[in-house]
Amino acid sequence: MIAGAMSGTSADGVDVALVEITGRGLEMSAKLLHHHARAYEAEVRQRIFAVREAGHIGLAELGALGRDISLAYAAAVNAALRAANVQAADVAAVAAHGQTLYHAPPNTIQWFDPALVAGEVGCAVVSDFRRADCAAGGQGAPLVPFADYILFRHPEKNRIVVNIGGIANLTILRAGCSLEQVLAYDTGPGNCISDFLMREADPTGPGYDERGSLANRGKVIMPLALAFGEDPYFTLYINPFKPKSTDVPTMIESFQRARAVHGKDASLEDLLATAGYVAATKIGWASWYLGNQPKCELIVSGGGIQNRWMMFVLEEQPNSASRRPPKKPSPSRYLGRRRWMAFHPMSHPPRAQSARSCWDRLRRNRAPAGICLAGGLARRV
Repeated sequence: MIAGAMSGTSADGVDVALVEITGRGLEMSAKLLHHHARAYEAEVRQRIFAVREAGHIGLAELGALGRDISLAYAAAVNAALRAANVQAADVAAVAAHGQTLYHAPPNTIQWFDPALVAGEVGCAVVSDFRRADCAAGGQGAPLVPFADYILFRHPEKNRIVVNIGGIANLTILRAGCSLEQVLAYDTGPGNCISDFLMREADPTGPGYDERGSLANRGKVIMPLALAFGEDPYFTLYINPFKPKSTDVPTMIESFQRARAVHGKDASLEDLLATAGYVAATKIGWASWYLGNQPKCELIVSGGGIQNRWMMFVLEEQPNSASRRPPKKPSPSRYLGRRRWMAFHPMSHPPRAQSARSCWDRLRRNRAPAGICLAGGLARRV
């Protein structure tokens, strides 16, 4: 049994998935036993955003923030163990890479103290997944392609597995593909611009547009969407394909530059509608361009599935800009909480945590889990 734990770039808290993993290598299988979510304290979340946006922090503050993040991880894991009536001695390891503070490959800062978490929980901790990936020449993100391959590949069906977190990413699994044929990369913003706009409008508010209700009332500012869409990141390494990744501050800065010209006096609703439109269209374009195959299944997870406007745009492309979203989304089309499961098995909620569990099992067995084409690795890790 492995406890996969993750806090994403949205920095809203820690998700934990208790996962039973059997088998080795490509024959591995995973079963979700329990999922638990624990929100960051508001003050910790504010400090994370402050350092992310400022790009610098004092050493004393950095040390204190790392301790508070790690204690939040430990508390989330312990709460998950109690809820599942599982003892720490029964857990092989906690798998977690920590909180992203900075990401610009080959440099990445995932702030986390594995020794502190090990002491608080009472079992081994495996971490540094992103830095290990970067050390092998990879992008350090997305980390889930291997787990997506294990959990979602199909001999006859083409599948694209999408996660909409702070940053959106996708994994393309063509029918019957080998591990080395998997394609994956960050498509650009997910929820990060919408969340930024909400924090800007109400610093003491929830920090997100609940169910996309405000965006649903707005209108897409096409000049702003087009200007933001011209950021070089969106066309970088597409033809020929090479892996790439980005980070929240980079996407926010790009959006703000376009906003200064094309949306300076725009309403919050229109800005939110535009942010969701750009995020969804970049996912849709990448899915079409890289994964254009007959009968391709699109599996979507992450916090973005709760945003009705964003999901409507994704579903209705390419002619969604002038249309209104339905009153009710079609939840059967989307797989909730896939991100948590990636570092754990995909039997419901946690994809990313499941993925981390798969990575941990492979590391403990000294088996490679990196994918050269998906992650840009110079060698397998």
